[in-house]
Amino acid sequence: MRRLWLVFAQAVTVSVAVLFVLTTLKPEWIESGNPASIIRVVEALPAPTDGPSGPRSDSYATAAARSMPTVVHIFTTKDIRSQGRAFRDEPLFRRFFGSPDNGESRQAPSGLGSGVIVSPDGLILTNNHVIEAADEIEVALNDGRKFRATLVGRDPESDLAVLKTDNAESLPSITFSSGVDLQVGDVVLAIGNPFGVGQTVTMGIVSALDRSRLGINTFENYIQTDAAINPGNSGGALVDGNGNLVGINTAIYSRSGGSLGIGFAIPVGTARSVLEQIVAAGEVTRGWIGVEIQELTLDLAASFGLDDTEGALISGVLRGSPADRAGIKPGDILVRLNGAKVRSAAEMLKMVAAIAPGQESVFMVRRGGADVDLRVAVGRRPVPALK
Repeated sequence: MRRLWLVFAQAVTVSVAVLFVLTTLKPEWIESGNPASIIRVVEALPAPTDGPSGPRSDSYATAAARSMPTVVHIFTTKDIRSQGRAFRDEPLFRRFFGSPDNGESRQAPSGLGSGVIVSPDGLILTNNHVIEAADEIEVALNDGRKFRATLVGRDPESDLAVLKTDNAESLPSITFSSGVDLQVGDVVLAIGNPFGVGQTVTMGIVSALDRSRLGINTFENYIQTDAAINPGNSGGALVDGNGNLVGINTAIYSRSGGSLGIGFAIPVGTARSVLEQIVAAGEVTRGWIGVEIQELTLDLAASFGLDDTEGALISGVLRGSPADRAGIKPGDILVRLNGAKVRSAAEMLKMVAAIAPGQESVFMVRRGGADVDLRVAVGRRPVPALK
């Protein structure tokens, strides 16, 4: 009985305290118990909603929702032939050991990566290294649909490839950004299938532009980003804050195999050019003059009497090549190409590759302290042997 009385006394005390606070601070809430005042208070409360009233300034959900359906998972398989198959097919071998098994070859997974749908009829951009060892390719869409895919063409020197899905129509496709407005510090999203866990979106910024001399591919002008890119993201989309494609995720710098915040993507301009050439001709055509080049170091520049390291040193000339026929010699330093300054060996390689084969171009080389203009009929760059 004593405990019950204590509980009652405490309840009365708390009620009186609440009444006192309301009477002092909010007297309009208590108007002689008038029910209308209670109704007014309830009506003043905000109405419940089923979701956010508008887009949040700190969210990139719209960009992700726009681009995620266009990113696919790519699964590849390769035929593995059992050792000794050639001998088992021989009649003498069969006489002693019987007929070969039906399981003399099997399909083994050989790759897992990502790709980006670039047209409603099922054209897909991805990395060459994702599909280069594949005998069969399957793509899985974000909505669960799966399609077989065939190779349209690939370009190992830029590490890009184009696939085409079988019997697929009206697929969601990515919107290309112009790429010209991309700046260091812009927010980007990386979308792909890291480690096969499923479609994943990571966010970061553009850390640098036009990264080269990394030794990843022949032609390099990467976007560097700190958006997490991991194995399996290769071939996936790097999109801007509006969901437009700005690059194809390609590589990471890592000592552990995981993301360290240094990822690289092929710019959309390069990807678009390769895509258009592969769709039109099945391959990429580039200019070539047949020289070996190297970067000018401070020591090399000093030995040639130069004040800076701009230009590309010609270290070798292939006999019978366009450069050889035009009179370019080892030891020449290429300083201008068609009037444009050549700043490095890597830049010279890209400038020559952009020239259409058969076009005559003016190469200004520095030889013996004098500048010499040479006209070169640019040839076609040999296609590298495919694996």
